Amino acid sequence: MTTTDFTPTTNTATTTATNSATAIPGPATPYQDDIARYWDQEARPVNLRLGDVDGLYHHHYGIGDVDRAAIAASGDGDREKQVIAELHRLESAQADLLLDHLGHVPRDATLVDAGCGRGGSMIMAHQRFGCRVEGLTLSAKQADFANQRAHRAGIDQSVRARVCNMLDMPFETGQAAASWNNESSMYVDLHDLFAEHSRVLEVGGRYVTITGCWNPVYGQPSKWVSLINAHFECNIHSRREYLRAMADNRLVPQTIIDLTPATLPYWELRATSSLVTGIEEAFLNSYRDGSFQYLLIAADRV
Repeated sequence: MTTTDFTPTTNTATTTATNSATAIPGPATPYQDDIARYWDQEARPVNLRLGDVDGLYHHHYGIGDVDRAAIAASGDGDREKQVIAELHRLESAQADLLLDHLGHVPRDATLVDAGCGRGGSMIMAHQRFGCRVEGLTLSAKQADFANQRAHRAGIDQSVRARVCNMLDMPFETGQAAASWNNESSMYVDLHDLFAEHSRVLEVGGRYVTITGCWNPVYGQPSKWVSLINAHFECNIHSRREYLRAMADNRLVPQTIIDLTPATLPYWELRATSSLVTGIEEAFLNSYRDGSFQYLLIAADRV
């Protein structure tokens, strides 16, 4: 498998981040330019305060049962701090589950996080597998932030984010042992996305996505799904579209898990916190009425 050497970093985190963030051309369409601006300007406390817990900054949601006893045991002044810590724990549990489904990853492998955000999953992947992790984002601010985190952790020789279109990845054919999208596939055409993942993955390589998708059994996207689209300026796909686009691009699903019941506790807890953004009701109602699903799909490149 071919790998790409990293350019040696300087002693300044900001310089390192800026160089890597501007090495690859960014948005290629007016829509992608809009999305880049959206995420460059995003600074929601729900993302930043949760990441402050341990330095892993995520841009996805959580799974698993809430530790109610730990929250109840906190005094009134400590409850909000404990809620934030618990929400962050559930988000990291989600990233751990995604990494679980990458399978065996050699230390000399290259992994690709398409839509890497502020880099939390990249750092977790390197900590687990010890390999090289490449992240792609349309947001220069996200790339800079992720690269500074990697620099501070002393892993910037192995972990980096670049400003790049995930539909035109800067990797050789067959270079990646595994790749993923963690709640980022709703910003692109799925056929184009999976064609590119199929190209950069080695034969037998693993692709994993965790994503929200509308349920075709419901008939059409519900009003709640439409609100989520408007809130995040995205285009949520149906479950059927994911499976069809994978089949058309040599990605054969090995595991499909409905995580909807597992993510409800996260949303129920978040709706009671000080970090509400106004979109919590749409997620809760769409999950409960069956119009929206939270899925993990792990597929092999054949």
